[in-house]
Amino acid sequence: MKPFTQRTVPLLIAAGMGLAAAAAWSAETLQDVMKRRNLSQQDLLAAAKTYVPTGKRDEFVAFSSGGQSGQVIVYGIPSMRILKYIGVFTPEPWQGYGYDANSKAVLDQGRIDGKEITWGDTHHPAISETNGKYDGQFLFINDKANPRIAVIDLRDFETKQIVVNPVFKSEHGGAFVTENTEYVIEAAQYPAPLENKKFYPLEEMNEKYRGGITYWKFDRKEGRIVPAESFTIEAPPYWQDLSDAGKGPSHGWAFTNSFCAERYVGGIEKGRPPYEAGCSAKDTDYLHVMNWKKAEELVKAGKAKKINGHNVLPIEVAAKEGVLFLIPEPKSPHGVDVSPDGKFIIVGGKLDTHASVYSFDKIMAAIKAGKFESKDPYGIPVIGMKDALHTQVQLGLGPLHTQFDAKKCVAYTSLYVDSQVAKWDYCEGKVLDKISVHYNIGHLMTMEGDSADPQGRYLVALNKLAIDRFVPVGPLHPQNHQLIDISNDKMQLLYDMPLPLGEPHYAVAISASKLKPGVRYKVGTDSRTDKPHPGAVRAGEEKIVKKGNKVEVFGTLIRSHITPETIEAEVGDEVVIHLTNLERAQDETHGFTVSTYNVHASVEPGKTVTVKFKADKEGVYPYYCTEFCSALHLEMMGYLLVKPKGWKPTKTTLAKAGYTEADYKATLKKVADTQAVIDSVVAYITSVNYKDFPDVVAMVEDATDQLNKIPEAKKKHEAAAAAKDWEQANLWAEQVWQYQVKAADLGLRAKTYLEQNGAKKIK
Repeated sequence: MKPFTQRTVPLLIAAGMGLAAAAAWSAETLQDVMKRRNLSQQDLLAAAKTYVPTGKRDEFVAFSSGGQSGQVIVYGIPSMRILKYIGVFTPEPWQGYGYDANSKAVLDQGRIDGKEITWGDTHHPAISETNGKYDGQFLFINDKANPRIAVIDLRDFETKQIVVNPVFKSEHGGAFVTENTEYVIEAAQYPAPLENKKFYPLEEMNEKYRGGITYWKFDRKEGRIVPAESFTIEAPPYWQDLSDAGKGPSHGWAFTNSFCAERYVGGIEKGRPPYEAGCSAKDTDYLHVMNWKKAEELVKAGKAKKINGHNVLPIEVAAKEGVLFLIPEPKSPHGVDVSPDGKFIIVGGKLDTHASVYSFDKIMAAIKAGKFESKDPYGIPVIGMKDALHTQVQLGLGPLHTQFDAKKCVAYTSLYVDSQVAKWDYCEGKVLDKISVHYNIGHLMTMEGDSADPQGRYLVALNKLAIDRFVPVGPLHPQNHQLIDISNDKMQLLYDMPLPLGEPHYAVAISASKLKPGVRYKVGTDSRTDKPHPGAVRAGEEKIVKKGNKVEVFGTLIRSHITPETIEAEVGDEVVIHLTNLERAQDETHGFTVSTYNVHASVEPGKTVTVKFKADKEGVYPYYCTEFCSALHLEMMGYLLVKPKGWKPTKTTLAKAGYTEADYKATLKKVADTQAVIDSVVAYITSVNYKDFPDVVAMVEDATDQLNKIPEAKKKHEAAAAAKDWEQANLWAEQVWQYQVKAADLGLRAKTYLEQNGAKKIK
């Protein structure tokens, strides 16, 4: 047994205090806790339904828009624990999104008129679908402020592509996908001339302003939108809004709401009534019904016109060829939602008390019979509301959005004005239950609730106001996502979750089992393109190349050093640094930044990232790993030396620490002791079926890689010792120990993993 030391005593005292605290805690009964915290049995039931024990995982994963943050928020259900923010339209510092060259290239795809745009307003995420069911492969999100759509690959939760709508000046109705993710739907919001940089006065709204619905072609194999194969159906200057695609019997069709069919032009500064008065004067607006399969054929047949280089199917063609139809709907509608079986389309009108359920069969019958009540001013056939309706159900004040249950015909609709959720039967047309939420609910989300296969279980109310729900944090409050249990006949409110990033609008939730994200990249991958990075190198291949005024670094990252550890440049040089993370163990991410140069990279295992900047000021600038990655994380650094032009060195001897032969021998003893630990760990790992555990195999590979570096360092410390250069002998022996420590760390992690996950002895 080792003798007590000064450090041992306080550790024992702390441990004793911990035991005493544990004893005190265990003495408190459940009834004591309930009394102390003023909790009811109902509170405990709600807590039990949301509690995810340590080491366990959530059943579902939610993707919420981040509103004005321009990002996506990821959280688990039922725990409501935030797991990640995904940088999309705006820089996200932790991930280096917008601070390394690779992610900047993605953000640059979102430039409009050549201008960099670093803010966005995300609204409606959509998960890719196969046969109308979530497949967990891709996520799409729109930017209302600057009409754009982004593609996020759920293999690594990174944004891969941003496309700018070439004909819209604003949008709200994105992103929504067709049944097999053939297209991503994006509808305009405020009408404007479709041609770029064209001015027409508001008095020419009816003639020169237009709306539209864009169908972005998605290449599933490449995981990218293909603008050249995409098209827009031109629409009247009604204000198009949200959309949904048909499924099953309604496959090939899509539905988009609109409001302000009055085409009203405001002008309170000129003494006219404001938009809110003129855009809600009539009793009805229009539901747009589109045969996108027919539109696709017409575009391929050359029936589209080119506007700003983009395919646009003119209104007159869409109307004549049976692509676009209109149906009256209660005024100022917002949500439009297709039932899981594809037979019904449900619309809520913000200024009505009803949800309107349209029958797809009735719509098709009217179209087939040519039964139209009229045409709108642009020649589009209008189907009579009564000829298309299945039923209307009075739900309450301010119905907005509808989601579906696993139970047949059961739907949930948000009531904005009432601050309630209504549970109702859309087949029989009756209300089943209501629950109050806090407050002013906008969207709502059930698990996979807008797919062909809703999972039921939970509902999340996305409430606009929090007011009295949380500890005050100033005039700007978080929003409140409330978790509701919908597994029984009566809904039960379980949990309040403050969301403090932007104003989230909509969210989608998928079964966690459907997500199959990777834990490492193939070494040398540019994650933003999913292709080999030209700047990638392996261990031993690191180099610095200087050509003219450019310094290009090909470096590597591995616990606990950055190679190279010194980069030299002259004032005015362009510095390009490629860094490859050589780790194979899961979660061994490294970061990289250079002091005061406003660059940052998050470099996950196997990934290669580039940072670029101009060395515009002479000086000494430390660079370091920003992700706490190992016990010697703080030592994982280097220096960028920016020299004046023409600078010549005057002193070349490096500082020394004065190591002795005794220091060297002590280090050798430490190396031997550590090797004994490694040997015991290796003996255990190789005695069980570790090859059946991919994560352990990766850790073993990393550990072996570290141990394979030892012979070269051993040669160096032995040669230095033979020359009695105790400085170099000790340092190289210390490096051997560092390789051992990293290998031992991985080995111990692997051993624990195997023990906790049922590894079996090899017979």
